[in-house]
Amino acid sequence: MNELVNKWYRNHALIYKLLLLLGTTFFIVYLFPKTGKFRYSFEKGKPWQSENLYAPFDFAIKKSKVQSDEEIKRITDNNELYFEVDLKIKTSATNRYLEEFNTIFEDSITGFDNRLVLYNQGKQALDDLYKYGVLNSVYNYDENRQIILIENNQQKSKIQFKDLFTQTDIRPYLQGLLRQNNLQEYESDFVSLFFNIIEPNVSFNKSLTDKALEERLSTISSTRGLVSEGTLIISKGQVVEDNQFNILDSLKSEYESQVWSSSNYNWVIMAYTLLVALALLMLLLFLRKYRSDVFLNNTKVTFIFFNIVVMVILTTIVINYNSQYLYVVPLCILPLVLKAFFDARLGLFAHVLTVLLLGFIVPNSYEYMFLQIIAGIVTILTVSELYKRANLFISVGQITLIYIIAYFAFFVIHEGQISNIKWETFGLFVLGGLATLFVQPLIYIYEKLFGLVSDVSLLELSDTNTKLLKELSNKAPGTFHHSLNVANLAEASANEIGANAMLARVGALYHDIGKMKNPTFFTENQSTGINPHDELSSNESASVIIDHVINGIEIAKKNNLPDRVIDFIRTHHGTSMVYYFYKKELAVNEFAKEEDFCYPGPKPFSRETAILMMCDSVEAASKSLKSPTSTKINEFVENIINKQVEMGQFLNADITFKDIEAIKRVLKLKLANIYHLRIEYPE
Repeated sequence: MNELVNKWYRNHALIYKLLLLLGTTFFIVYLFPKTGKFRYSFEKGKPWQSENLYAPFDFAIKKSKVQSDEEIKRITDNNELYFEVDLKIKTSATNRYLEEFNTIFEDSITGFDNRLVLYNQGKQALDDLYKYGVLNSVYNYDENRQIILIENNQQKSKIQFKDLFTQTDIRPYLQGLLRQNNLQEYESDFVSLFFNIIEPNVSFNKSLTDKALEERLSTISSTRGLVSEGTLIISKGQVVEDNQFNILDSLKSEYESQVWSSSNYNWVIMAYTLLVALALLMLLLFLRKYRSDVFLNNTKVTFIFFNIVVMVILTTIVINYNSQYLYVVPLCILPLVLKAFFDARLGLFAHVLTVLLLGFIVPNSYEYMFLQIIAGIVTILTVSELYKRANLFISVGQITLIYIIAYFAFFVIHEGQISNIKWETFGLFVLGGLATLFVQPLIYIYEKLFGLVSDVSLLELSDTNTKLLKELSNKAPGTFHHSLNVANLAEASANEIGANAMLARVGALYHDIGKMKNPTFFTENQSTGINPHDELSSNESASVIIDHVINGIEIAKKNNLPDRVIDFIRTHHGTSMVYYFYKKELAVNEFAKEEDFCYPGPKPFSRETAILMMCDSVEAASKSLKSPTSTKINEFVENIINKQVEMGQFLNADITFKDIEAIKRVLKLKLANIYHLRIEYPE
């Protein structure tokens, strides 16, 4: 039982990664569509590359969106309009006409015949106006549009829209009627009479009209023909034109929308699981082979997987809502974030794998993958220093431009012209670019959630006005000056071998903060000539010197310095010996133990921490040089670093002999500049 527990404990990190792989795989597969995937890839205007394709079963040809939209528009434009007629208004107007006519024209008309003619013309006008009715409002319909009149909830007649009177038509109609009978002298009173008694009696019935339109639209067929099983759809090498494209697209939709049996469904799920697991496994193998420090850190592995899942979730949500907004998803945030916390190669590798996974669910997968991979490469190549805001804006602009150029090229390939290009898609690319700017606050959030460090944080920590560095300059000014010199040397050395220069500089600035606890016990801070070590034994002195590493770690943690910076404090002396006090103790005690005078370690385990050890030792020892010359400096640097190599201080660091030689050259040059040395000419 104990052996099993021990085995589990020894392999818990590997077991965690396996569970993470399985959990991420199942979650991504859960988000994927659970249908079969059409095996053929095709694009409009391109040759059919596969073998001759015959219809595997009977299926209907779907109408294209343009065809469907045209049919809907035609039905909508020709749909019958329903208007409701109120019969009571005509009766009321007739009764009022009889009453008011006698009142208005009792004394104003000379002659019985004129009075009778005018009266009859008024009755005719009422009959004409209310034959079909007077509209209650202005409607912008074509005059030949067919309408249906409803009286007492029953259909009365079908007429054209122009047969109805509007209120603006009444005056011209009455004036024309009076002119025909030479009764213009009564026009003013006659027209006024009708405007008093005429009321609109026809109103638009929206509910009936909408219901009729809905019924007609429901009869629209989404298909326009049938392809029988065994029919040749397209031959190898044949260009995919509009008709073939519609047929192939219909076959693809029919295939992917089929009702799957339980057995088929399980097979599809298993196939998706295998492919997703394979892609994620490649990522783990990449980390294990090329980024072992990341692979061994479960938090960092979880962080990478988490970002991939977030991108899959965002893309799935957008596709389920409306796939035309697909390019609003700022997928380039993924390589930006991973480059900020790790490196460009890892960022690009994870980005490509994510794009391959999304290829299962996006429409036009080839086009999508091409665009996103190219954009990812541009992201990696253009963003060099993310902490500089101008760089990020320039990079986002370049990414957006690449999207637009690539999309334009694909559109021309598909359509062969640009007259009907969708310019609004370019706006989506711009929105996606603007969304990419969210990477800055996102990096800050990730730093707090996962305890990671980006170049943005390193830039903040490199400011010598930070609280901790100001405290160091006040309490231990000599150590602060030493740290600045080491930082300059470390940054130059890191740049020379392609290491993280910003990280090396920050680590150098904080590597000796432990000396703040007992500053006068260190030579660089002894300005009065009094040496406290004179009152201590060699063991005690060595203990005080060694403790500055432990004290530094405590101060760093108290001030919430990142672990990557604390690593420099922990390793900058490795397992080296406080040689001076060991020799002093050995002179009085031949049984002195070396381990009592050695730093606890660990040894440097990265190129940056190895650089710090070299620069720290060289800078500190250079203060003891008397009458320095180029030859002395060269020998001095060689001796110190070669001794560290012989002691095995760099065995755990990913640094080569070539790197070490390059660092030596930088240190020799820098020290020569510090001491203002010139070339030694032969006598």
